[in-house]
Amino acid sequence: MINTIIFDFGDVLINLDKEKSLAEFKKLGLDGPNTALLRLNDDFERGRITEEAFLQGFKQQLPTATIAQIKAAWNSLIGDFPLYRLEFLQLLATKYRLFLLTNTDIIHMENFESQVGMSFASDFYRCFEKVYYSHEMGMRKPETAVFNFILKKHDLSPKRTLFVDDKKENTDAAAALGINVWHLQPDEDVVNLFDKKFMAINA
Repeated sequence: MINTIIFDFGDVLINLDKEKSLAEFKKLGLDGPNTALLRLNDDFERGRITEEAFLQGFKQQLPTATIAQIKAAWNSLIGDFPLYRLEFLQLLATKYRLFLLTNTDIIHMENFESQVGMSFASDFYRCFEKVYYSHEMGMRKPETAVFNFILKKHDLSPKRTLFVDDKKENTDAAAALGINVWHLQPDEDVVNLFDKKFMAINA
């Protein structure tokens, strides 16, 4: 029986607006992601570079944009966090060990906390036994080292653990370690389908 659930953050619990972020960067003169920016993002999400170095890396490609404009465009990705999802987590936390595992950076997480307010954020964080950010771990999904670290650190059984993520490469990596997975589809809401999916996986 499953006794532990590891949740992804973006597009599982909090809504993301990728199109808006792309549009905001386009206004600043960027047509879309490129190899240099993808590498920059990877380094930032691993905590290898500072916030200043990350923003300056963007500014090199957007010389007419200000740092404030770049940061605002970056944060436009972060959408809303519906209250019913927080209430869902609070209920689950009374029944299961919950963990959060997300590829993210300090700018986005500070923006999330500012957007929802510290009371909401605190209630959210209290739902989890431990919150794992890639920029603090120095590792990113789908690296198996990320999952192995959490399993070992908290003495978790893969067979009794469920991992919920919206990216197939991440759920595939977890599944390869024997972890139960739910690859959340774009049209699925984790709350509305949880009972049905959980019963099927936990049968």
